[in-house]
Amino acid sequence: MTQQPTTLADAVSRADWIIGGHGPRNVQVLKEALEHIDGNQASDMYGKGEVIEQFERKMAELLGKESAVFFPSGTMAQQIALRIWCDRKGLPKVAYHPLSHLEIHEQDGLKKLHHITPLLLADKDRLITLEDVKALEEDISCLLLELPQREIGGQLPPFEELEAISAYCRENGIKLHLDGARLLEILPYYEKSAAEVCALFDSVYVSFYKGIGGVAGAILAGGKDFTQEAVVWKRRHGGDLISLYPYIISADYYYEKYGGHMARYYEYAKELAALYNGCEAVKTLPEVPVSNMFHVHIAYPKEQVEPLLIELTEETGLALAHYVNAYDAKTSSYEVSLGERFGTIPEDKLRETFKQLDEKLKALGRGV
Repeated sequence: MTQQPTTLADAVSRADWIIGGHGPRNVQVLKEALEHIDGNQASDMYGKGEVIEQFERKMAELLGKESAVFFPSGTMAQQIALRIWCDRKGLPKVAYHPLSHLEIHEQDGLKKLHHITPLLLADKDRLITLEDVKALEEDISCLLLELPQREIGGQLPPFEELEAISAYCRENGIKLHLDGARLLEILPYYEKSAAEVCALFDSVYVSFYKGIGGVAGAILAGGKDFTQEAVVWKRRHGGDLISLYPYIISADYYYEKYGGHMARYYEYAKELAALYNGCEAVKTLPEVPVSNMFHVHIAYPKEQVEPLLIELTEETGLALAHYVNAYDAKTSSYEVSLGERFGTIPEDKLRETFKQLDEKLKALGRGV
């Protein structure tokens, strides 16, 4: 029998250390979250009950909003937020970045389910600016900003730019919604509280499985009248499962476990990006990260970089990436998002791995 070639996923599965995240996303994530829970605790029932209502109150306070609603998914939460703002104004038009999650990952859900037309602001490789918003030639009900802008490396605008956009929107009757899936991760860079950032927005969504590491789930927060409508729309979308407590309990558990360590993960990202930028043919986007995530760009095609990373992982026992994308015909890329795992890697192992990465890339350049 011919042996199948090793894939990058195979190499990562055998690695002693993995750069990103908090740990494996397996059933243990839920088991750990439930270990401390009294089995007699009542579950939530169709959006009611102390387990869900207490968490919603906690998140509303964190975000500085009147009220919050727990959703099984951010996709559902954000489409509903935009639907509410469009219905309020009687205008089914919104604006967001060309690489927004709603545009590239949701199979046109906003258009097909809600008949909302999105206007795409800015070039896909840069952030939305105040000038982009002012240059809109059509009226809109809502502007969505994603912080950080994941698909371009997790970039962030200056806080002063956010304040200016917020003020402009309020002056011109445009609702401002925050795609804050990774909201907690950007707070160390801005040196602001979650409530201070969210005060600029009329509604906000936060994820509990990305940087937080929960099983699934999201919060949508805003004024009471807004969240009351969101509850109705959640039922219409089939999001009111009989019980959501596995998601809620894990969201709360991992929020408490990891939510307060984002500044440390941010420092990890800056340290790691510097190591990458010291290697041949490598640059990070941003060059200096503004959160715990960034993108790695390597000036060789995927067909050359992927086997190089497999070899590096097998030789060092340290996995730098789970996958490699073809950024274009000559360049490959992948995303890095840091959590607890990074702190477990011995410093000498980290330095040696990047020394070998640099050497392998130099050899690649020489055609060796």
